[in-house]
Parts: sequence; structure tokens; C-alpha cells
Amino acid sequence: MPVTLVLRDKEYEVKAGMTLLDALKKSNIVPESVIATRDGEMITEDEILKDGEKIKLIAVISGG
Repeated sequence: MPVTLVLRDKEYEVKAGMTLLDALKKSNIVPESVIATRDGEMITEDEILKDGEKIKLIAVISGG
């Protein structure tokens, strides 16, 4: 069962067992541009993604 990454209204499916960082790169998402959460808890880029998980990505906005 794939892992689903959700960013705004888009969903990306990746294989389970890869790290969050690898999943972001495979989905062409710049890792520094998002914060990832699983069940409301922030997760780090070295987190291993498990079957059927849904990871919510929150876009980071910086200003000057």
C-alpha cells in the first residue's frame, strides 16, 4: 500500500519504506519548502514512511 503525501490540494503517492526526504525528492517537492506532519505531529526528514500512511505537508512561507 503506498504512502500519500498531501500538499495543498495535491496528492503524491510514493512507496513505503523510503525516508521522508527521499519521498519529497521523488515527488519533486523542495524539502526546505515544507513541514511534514503525521497525525498532527511534526516528523523529520529521516523518518521512514510506512504502508498506508498519509503525510500532510504544510508549505513554509518566508518573507522579508
